[in-house]
Amino acid sequence: MSCFSLTSACSSLGIKSSSLTVQLGFPSNETSNFPGAFVSSPKRTKIKKFSVACASSTTDPLLVKAARGDPVSRPPAWMMRQAGRYMAVYRKLAEKHPSFRERSETTDLIVEISLQPWEAFRPDGVIIFSDILTPLPAFGVPFDIEEVRGPVIHSPLRSEDCLKALHPIDLEKLHFVGESLKILRQEVGDHAAVLGFVGAPWTIATYIVEGGTTRTYTKIKSMCHTAPNLLRALLSHLTKAISEYVIYQVESGAHCIQIFDSWGGQQPPDMWEKWSKPYITEIVSIVRNKCPRTPLVLYINGNGGLLERMKGTGVDVIGLDWTVDMADGRKRLGSDISVQGNVDPTYLFSSLPAVTEEIQRVVKCAGPRGHILNLGHGVLVGTPEEAVAHFFDVTKSLKYDNSSQNQAMEESQLLV
Repeated sequence: MSCFSLTSACSSLGIKSSSLTVQLGFPSNETSNFPGAFVSSPKRTKIKKFSVACASSTTDPLLVKAARGDPVSRPPAWMMRQAGRYMAVYRKLAEKHPSFRERSETTDLIVEISLQPWEAFRPDGVIIFSDILTPLPAFGVPFDIEEVRGPVIHSPLRSEDCLKALHPIDLEKLHFVGESLKILRQEVGDHAAVLGFVGAPWTIATYIVEGGTTRTYTKIKSMCHTAPNLLRALLSHLTKAISEYVIYQVESGAHCIQIFDSWGGQQPPDMWEKWSKPYITEIVSIVRNKCPRTPLVLYINGNGGLLERMKGTGVDVIGLDWTVDMADGRKRLGSDISVQGNVDPTYLFSSLPAVTEEIQRVVKCAGPRGHILNLGHGVLVGTPEEAVAHFFDVTKSLKYDNSSQNQAMEESQLLV
């Protein structure tokens, strides 16, 4: 059923554009049973801690407001993997610095790469160029990235003795992350949200147990039955380390944090409920206690069967992948939580009018409050930069109708 049909689950809301008017809205109850040039990083100094206990809603970036469900004039937009090989400027830099570890663990390079899409497209979110495996050496898990195999952990954790190699996270070994976030915050100011991110315990554990990437997840899934105490000990250690890493990123300048449970969707829902959800929930609780005003986003690839369970973790925003219909996702989650997504990345290979139409459809189905426009997965290699620019231009041309926002807020309050 099309979101533009009269019987759609998306109710009407006037959205204004320079060339068109689009109808947007929440599902009705009846149908639902910084400007700045790149600067070189200074010599290493103690990272200034940003205030994390409170923030002024009048100066918060648009994306932060939307994440909290506050009224906004339009949906903010950013893209997962918005810095990467689809950009010519990135490919040129990568030729000079061919090692991914160098690019993602050197402050100057991290900042330069993170700002490339900001300087080109002015998205509403600037995410740090990093990797979910970056913190592993800081708590005792060394890894390499090989050209063909990708990330490789030469000593996978599969016994009690292996646990002895783990230690509390040493944030000093991640100084380049803190330094980069501080510079990014200075560069973009309040014109965009600076985004940090982490991997969820289960997803990080898959790499540590499997020894790298996998298509079957047989070793870690079997460990749930053959060595459950070992797996619980590993997940508990990761939960503490990741929680500290999140707080470190916020104190270094991140406005918002996204938790990637990239391989959580490879579990049956009942298994995710037992082996992933409790540890994500604990991270949310720890971070909430220290950083109560920092929005947390949870994204799982292949999350169609997990949406309601994801909401139970207590995060502020649920990221929908492109296989979930936005109208259905909003109906299932309700309007008392924000959503992110979820344009299919392959649309960016289509004609520009097709991109426009899909953006309008997704935004309409998401409703007038609590929506961050994004792709349903990361930007694909080979994506035309013209299409990415168009994506952001179209988003900036949209405008919510305030009266419908007020109505949506009233409906949200009724659901509480």
